[in-house]
Amino acid sequence: MNLPIQSPTVSDTSAFAAGAAYMDGAFMPLSEARIPVTDWGYRRSDVVYDVVSVWDGTFFRLDDHLKRFRASMEFSHLIPTESDDEIRAILHKLVALAGLREAYVAMDCVRGRPAPGTQYHPKNARPYLIAYAIPFIWLMKPEIIERGAHMVIASTPRIPEASVNARAKNFHWADMTAALFEADAQGADNPILLDAAGNVTEGPGYNVFCITNGVVATPDRNVLGGITRMSVIELCAELGLPCEVRDVSLEELRDADEILVSSTAGGPIGVSRLDGRILNNDRPGPLTQKLRETYWEKRKAGWHGEPVDYTTV
Repeated sequence: MNLPIQSPTVSDTSAFAAGAAYMDGAFMPLSEARIPVTDWGYRRSDVVYDVVSVWDGTFFRLDDHLKRFRASMEFSHLIPTESDDEIRAILHKLVALAGLREAYVAMDCVRGRPAPGTQYHPKNARPYLIAYAIPFIWLMKPEIIERGAHMVIASTPRIPEASVNARAKNFHWADMTAALFEADAQGADNPILLDAAGNVTEGPGYNVFCITNGVVATPDRNVLGGITRMSVIELCAELGLPCEVRDVSLEELRDADEILVSSTAGGPIGVSRLDGRILNNDRPGPLTQKLRETYWEKRKAGWHGEPVDYTTV
């Protein structure tokens, strides 16, 4: 099966060819989008965000992404003036402006800065919406996806969920960034982070699954409620694969028959090595491949799809 790993098609006939942005009520080419350096979104990582993908001119699970984005904003006391319906319309227009058929579409809610003369408190800093559409981004290069990711267990622990709510998608990436450098130093592609108790959490931009004796398991604490994760769980039910959402120990992950990660930036992706241990003859496992192929087949057929309205420009 030819999986959709290719360069996205971009219109290069407009000022929006490299991407389109929306900031605080205004549309502009991506190259013109700026935030003030004094805003707390920049100075304090006081931001929540979400990312939805477009493939073949169709948003995937846009309702679910908007619902998660709204929940993240409400949890973090970051409420912009735009309603969900207005955000939906903005995202459609951004993809249309950029002329993209395959796109990575981000939405951020950023806290500004307290006005002069007010208490220096986040309640006095106005939140505002930023969104942009750029060509689709793959979590990993096509050749890595094909041969399976080489992963390591990071020594850097995941930020505790008691401190930062992982389900409110946020910019607190210090642990993820440190783990990425760890993986790079070891010649690996990507890391997987553990919590303080030694259980599996997630990685930078992806949830983690393991498969043992035909049973799929994925962590349910200190992890983002991933939209692709939810899709993989649905696919397991459709394919008759038992799927358990629970604590996953490091020992279970190390001994698993197969490991995969799930991300908006690529769907289900197989792991072929973990800390040097070779899985499945150094290739993604058969159940992982079945999940990946089914995911993309169903997306091509319009599963959870919402066609982009290209008539908005």
